[in-house]
Amino acid sequence: MTDTMTTTAPVTTELYIGGQTRSTAETLEVVDPAKPGTVVGHAAAATAEDVADAVAAAKSAYPAWSALPATERATVMAAAIEGLADERDEDARILSLENGKIVHEAWVDALVFEIRWQLALSLADEVDRTKVLPPAPGIPVQTTVAYQPLGVVTIIVPFNWPIAILAASLPHALLAGNTVIVKPPPSTPLATTRLVQRVAEKLPPGVLNVVTGRDSEMAGLISNDDVAKVCFTGSVNGGKRIMEMASRSLTRVTLELGGNDAAIIREDAILDDDHLDRLFGAIYDSTGQICMNAKRLYVHRSRKDELVAGLTARLEKVVLGHGLAEGTTMGPLHQSAQKAFVSEIIEEAKDAGATVLEFGELPEGDLAGGNFLRPAIVVDPDPQLRVVTQEQFGPVIPVIAFDDDAEAVRLANDSWGGLCASVWTADSDTATRLGGQLECGYVWVNDHGAARLDLRAPFGGMKHSGMGREQGIEGVRAFQDTRSIAHAADETAQADATA
Repeated sequence: MTDTMTTTAPVTTELYIGGQTRSTAETLEVVDPAKPGTVVGHAAAATAEDVADAVAAAKSAYPAWSALPATERATVMAAAIEGLADERDEDARILSLENGKIVHEAWVDALVFEIRWQLALSLADEVDRTKVLPPAPGIPVQTTVAYQPLGVVTIIVPFNWPIAILAASLPHALLAGNTVIVKPPPSTPLATTRLVQRVAEKLPPGVLNVVTGRDSEMAGLISNDDVAKVCFTGSVNGGKRIMEMASRSLTRVTLELGGNDAAIIREDAILDDDHLDRLFGAIYDSTGQICMNAKRLYVHRSRKDELVAGLTARLEKVVLGHGLAEGTTMGPLHQSAQKAFVSEIIEEAKDAGATVLEFGELPEGDLAGGNFLRPAIVVDPDPQLRVVTQEQFGPVIPVIAFDDDAEAVRLANDSWGGLCASVWTADSDTATRLGGQLECGYVWVNDHGAARLDLRAPFGGMKHSGMGREQGIEGVRAFQDTRSIAHAADETAQADATA
């Protein structure tokens, strides 16, 4: 894995539609969030006509691809990622430059794509499995329940972990028999487009397509009558817009949206170095820009000072800098607007009387204008402050004391979000009990965060954190329809006797 600052020519990516690359008259300029004005590369900017062509190509490839048994599709898909790791260092370097995160995280981003892909392929034997319902009193039929793919699927991924997040749905959609159009994020399209195109080139033309461009030209990926489903990962407001657009053509949606994840640290929680390291990573990985990061800490009053001291000791070692620079442990925020928002809610907490602890030194020189922000802990904020009620998506965490379990659960559930949560306790029975009371789609015990996610398990949110599930066989079924075929019982018996 490379972790040195290197300078190469800007990266250029094209569209990939129907097995062919396609250049465009206009391009998206991609800049380095650590060095404003530094161009990382250019991505093709698709027109509405390009988008329509991508949908048509996917539709044309669908009959042959969907007709294959799932096990045969799995064989083709396995071959499609052979050698993918050969360019992982370069994928990580480009992603670090366009995203801002440290190169190690970018490298893991690409690695997780392959892990998720292989886990999806391990489900191949289940995809076409049917269930037979025998005749029953008053129901004189034998019914076979089976599954079939939906058709053309659009997958839209966010800037923060675009390659890894893509693999939470892409291999499942393909394995289920669908054809796919991938839309990388406009601010970080380069590494994702490069990787997906290398996979697409080894699949039949049109099975996998890549379209980059401005959101204003992308409506056809959602509202086109030939698009059967849209899978979107992003903000809550973005999810609402996708759902509204999809409603015009009754296109199905899976939405994995933002979170305001709570972590409950009980009186008996184990707060040794290992557990504190896990919690620290769950809060500050990717400069806090992960949907399933811990966003609110509710700690038993007797353990608050100990917890704050533990996080402080780790934050004192943070090194802010360029993601490719050796020794950097935290990069910039991806967008200047997000830096402004996080700075604003931190200042709001200070003005309201909360204790705000800030750490690290802002970079100087050619990084002085980057989107860097000192990581912070906000101790005892008013629960109505935005640092508590809104998803920060930055390197800041509120720490709020509680006195009993009931209060902790009430506070944790008092949120618009319901993506993930965690319970930290030495009592496994209590953890199971409290975890079952939390209103969210995924609960950790003595752990939290993307690095600790079981990639085999269904994942998704409740409330405004989204709908639908990704990963596992549930993630495959999300890209299938259910069909029942009923045979008259007497005819079934006669056919069996003849056989």
